[in-house]
Amino acid sequence: MAHLVERKMDVKEKQQLLITIDGPAGAGKTTVSKMLADKLDYRYLDTGALYRAVAWVVHNADLHHDDDEGISRICHYLKLDLKKDQLVANGEDITDLIRTPDITMLASAVSARPVVRKVLLSLQREVGEGAGLVAEGRDMGTVVFPQADKKFFLNASVRQRAIRRLEQYGQDGNQTLEQIEADIQQRDENDRRRDLAPLKPADDAVRIDSTTISAEEVVEKMLSYVRGEY
Repeated sequence: MAHLVERKMDVKEKQQLLITIDGPAGAGKTTVSKMLADKLDYRYLDTGALYRAVAWVVHNADLHHDDDEGISRICHYLKLDLKKDQLVANGEDITDLIRTPDITMLASAVSARPVVRKVLLSLQREVGEGAGLVAEGRDMGTVVFPQADKKFFLNASVRQRAIRRLEQYGQDGNQTLEQIEADIQQRDENDRRRDLAPLKPADDAVRIDSTTISAEEVVEKMLSYVRGEY
């Protein structure tokens, strides 16, 4: 532990970095990003939660995902407050309300709308000012922060990602493993084929497969790259 703390200080003393972690649903980005941010004593930005928040508002307003005029109106009045482990939309804590299968799928569709990306892009870049940040999402290293100091692309097999989602939903979910797997495959397809900011690794991103390794092992790999050991 002392060794990790010492190396952690080395990284922090050199400079405050801007680190991005992209990847598909269920790859473990959220867990890994929080752990890495904690190790470095950096801020953490969960951009996926922001898109889920918009999806939740769209759902509650009974709007279709391609109703750009309606979504634009909602985004104009939308006030998001992203704190540690808490997301507040227009004064309401929606942290636990945005992790349902329906909101997950809607978030994928909503995130492809230019009006949504324009609003959130500005917010994300504002948060990224000053570095000392670990930002996770789908296009952090390719679109939002192309100038990031360190970029990672985290992936895992579809089956392993489905298992993780099933564990995450727990008894509150009503989907089988096969249904979750099908949803993930569909979302992967949607995210990769969309015209605006498709899901793909940045050319200079370090690719890590988490199918057979733990979150702790993933973080250690990332720390090694951050320290310049590779």
